[in-house]
Amino acid sequence: MNTEPASVLLIDDDVSLLEVIKLMAERSREMSVQTTQSAKEALATLAQKSFNVIVVDYDMPEIDGIEFLKILRKHGDTTPIIVFTGRGGEHTAIEALNNGANFLLKKGEDPRHQFRELVTMVKRAMERSSLGRALGTTQRIIADMINFSSDASFAVDRDGKVVAWNDSMEQLTDVPATAMMGKGDNIYSEPFFGTRKKMLVNLVFESDEEIKRQKYMLVSRVPKGPVIAVIRGQKKDGGEWTLWMKAMPVYDSQGQFIASVGTIRDVTTTFSDVIVRDSRLDEASQVAEASFTEPKKSKGGLFGKILGKSSSHFKDGIILYVKEKKHAEAIAEFDKALEADNKLAHVWNERGTCFREMGDHTNALKSLLRAVELSPDNPEYLFNLGETLETIGVMYMSNKYLDSAIQTFKMVVNQMPNNASAWNHLGVCFKEMGKPEEAKFYFDRSRDITLWKKDTPVKRKRDEYV
Repeated sequence: MNTEPASVLLIDDDVSLLEVIKLMAERSREMSVQTTQSAKEALATLAQKSFNVIVVDYDMPEIDGIEFLKILRKHGDTTPIIVFTGRGGEHTAIEALNNGANFLLKKGEDPRHQFRELVTMVKRAMERSSLGRALGTTQRIIADMINFSSDASFAVDRDGKVVAWNDSMEQLTDVPATAMMGKGDNIYSEPFFGTRKKMLVNLVFESDEEIKRQKYMLVSRVPKGPVIAVIRGQKKDGGEWTLWMKAMPVYDSQGQFIASVGTIRDVTTTFSDVIVRDSRLDEASQVAEASFTEPKKSKGGLFGKILGKSSSHFKDGIILYVKEKKHAEAIAEFDKALEADNKLAHVWNERGTCFREMGDHTNALKSLLRAVELSPDNPEYLFNLGETLETIGVMYMSNKYLDSAIQTFKMVVNQMPNNASAWNHLGVCFKEMGKPEEAKFYFDRSRDITLWKKDTPVKRKRDEYV
């Protein structure tokens, strides 16, 4: 029996972490650890020496953990690899698994507990390396990956049966994993819709048109990434909720499809102002796309302003928008107002929020940015811009947009320190970026303002006309 300690190459740019793990390994004598502080240094080391297992940090300068993984697998290196990461999203896990990782180890605060987990994973990685990656083994890796995610996530195999259902999913649905594992025939959709229907995980290889036919809205695809969509569902108590879903296929080391992983969030509050009924979505999007040419200023613009035509068209647009929910017609009226004077910030603002309700976030963003450009200190315009940036950030899991939303909402609270809604939006943005501690600060601030009854909502110009 071989009693030699496992040889491990540990790659991380955190010098203190390298020192702690190396020291613990020497004391335990369970692993022989060699460390490097960059992927480039590690590649040079691997050219001279082989290891039983490689542990690489996900976030590193120049060449990150995933790129390092791709380089090794491209050159035929089959050494078991554990990706070490502080991120908790399932996208990180899927990206690592699809590129040949064997395990993911989440960074924690207790170094001794973390070291024990590392030792266990190293041993399991070596065992799996000798066995190869059979289907059952791969599905176990998927289950580990789903449990790694902090989002409500689950996975179904190629036969449509549940192979993973994590703690966050149990909390969201109130259905324990033991009651769902191994179940197929779309039974896992019942907690979300009150009936059985195709989930987004079942539609990852379908066209956008087919996904929309299944009543999904705001369908989008990230290149070489997941499918994202929003849909109305039904809770256990019979009430409606809006669900944001993301689904992505997972492949084995031979490139064979083995499972589909799905993430679900309750975004009823976030999307309350932007979701339109699916029966009107396509028509609305076409109208929005056709109508966005920046209104040209007519020759009679000055005369129109004198007669108050711009004000009249704006009022008509507000009535169509707010009272009658005729968004396309409302935008046409706003365009007429802008023909008279294209520097009316309040018109650009309402035009943007109207586009947003139609689900056209591109044109919504253009109009709202124009409103803020014309009146950069107006809290109403900043608030609407922040909401739109936040929505886009949530839809596409984009920290770039979420960070822009944070900066925008901070401008609102600088002017209105007792605006509870803006503080709450800041909390949502930080939560979506995976920063729960920062999020808690802003959520607490919003709650306190409400409890103190000091909330000062943003005043909206449309209220004068409504």
